[in-house]
Amino acid sequence: MLKLTGKEREISTIYLISKAGDIGQLPLTPEEKRFCLGRFEQKEKYAEVAHLPNWIYVVVFVQEEDSREDLESLRRSGSAVNNQLQCRQADEVQIVDYHTDSAPLRALLEGLILSNYRFDKYLTREDILKKNKMLTSYTVISKNVMPADLEAWQNILDGVYYARDLVNEPVSFLNAVQLSKEIERLGKASGFTVEVLHKPKIESLRMGGLLAVNRGSIDPPTFSILEWNPVDAVNKDPYVIIGKGVVFDTGGLSLKPTKDSMDTMKSDMGGGAAVVGSMYAIAKNKIPVHVIGLVPATDNRPDGNAYTPGDVITMMDGSTVEVLNTDAEGRMILADALTYAKRYNPELIIELSTLTGAAAMAIGPYGIVGMGNAPDAIFERLIGSGENVWERVVRFPFWKEYEEMLRSDIADLKNIGGSEGGAITAGKFLEHFTEYPYIHLDIAGPAFLQKAEHYNPKGGTGVGVRLLYHFIGESI
Repeated sequence: MLKLTGKEREISTIYLISKAGDIGQLPLTPEEKRFCLGRFEQKEKYAEVAHLPNWIYVVVFVQEEDSREDLESLRRSGSAVNNQLQCRQADEVQIVDYHTDSAPLRALLEGLILSNYRFDKYLTREDILKKNKMLTSYTVISKNVMPADLEAWQNILDGVYYARDLVNEPVSFLNAVQLSKEIERLGKASGFTVEVLHKPKIESLRMGGLLAVNRGSIDPPTFSILEWNPVDAVNKDPYVIIGKGVVFDTGGLSLKPTKDSMDTMKSDMGGGAAVVGSMYAIAKNKIPVHVIGLVPATDNRPDGNAYTPGDVITMMDGSTVEVLNTDAEGRMILADALTYAKRYNPELIIELSTLTGAAAMAIGPYGIVGMGNAPDAIFERLIGSGENVWERVVRFPFWKEYEEMLRSDIADLKNIGGSEGGAITAGKFLEHFTEYPYIHLDIAGPAFLQKAEHYNPKGGTGVGVRLLYHFIGESI
């Protein structure tokens, strides 16, 4: 919990200063001040940490004019401090801010809090739970922020936590129906409305892609509609954000190998989780933007009635798709969501999905593959948001020639394009179902990590939440 106060206490403390010369102002001993000055001297650009006795930290952050990369280094400094505090099993920490604006403090807190995440719902051993003890209180002393600022930042980070929780939940708990219940719970907690379409309604809408993928499951699909429509919304037509909600992906009859593949496929709803987490933060902070979230959800399993390679599926918009690989299921359910979105006459669609291994192979876990037909100015704004929150977007080409790789001999298109350009042909498949400015974000690389990376934990990262929030809530 973040809170603001005006008085220091004798607990673990972080001093955030803007230049080494400020060390003289700190309530440290002469020896501690000399130690810090020696550590920080002759450095012109850095976010550097000095660890003193009694669990005191001095963080010097020299802010440049364009400091997005520098702010990221400050997040990582916050993560490093958090790891040391957890080794001490500290309950609380106070941050004393000597900076003249709020950006460094916010970045430091993001690193501290995001690295403090644990998913321990299923842990029962007391010794492990004790080892995993988390910080529960962050007290801030600063002249640059108000309590409302801290509350807003906390809501955004809570949205990331909720997205991580959803990704980390196993399908034994989080099937498609339970995912919709979790969305309803978070809607009530934050203020966005939720409508859940169940299988009979999905059938009446003829969502052929979602129904086809669901045919191998014993659990029914759901289609969740999340909406935040404040009276002071600045946009006439809504933003629509769509997230893939495949709660577990075996690959269907095109079965995945188990090694390094299927065991992490509870994460295949990372796009849906990002939509839910960002909607939570947007609604909780009462951002004056009309936003609609769509999450089609099912698992993909190889039951006797599962859809098969060679099937031809009629989609919601009437298009026919030749299925050549049942493991290319995400695009099948997202196509119906993109068709459904047309009824809103959206200003812009942003769709997030753990869609292709090709995207992950191209840029690894360090960024998001983006593409689409939205105007360049919108892409530039989105890429700028990614740089600000360090969920960076790499724009791939979206040339018309890639459409030719999806031509089918017996249907309107096929659901895979071949071994080359797989991330792009997946995006072009989805574009077929759009009639509005559209951006596709493939988060397959950063959505689920095999080992912790600074403030992103092993497992679900919640990637996309801070990106969408900044793009929709802070750069409008």
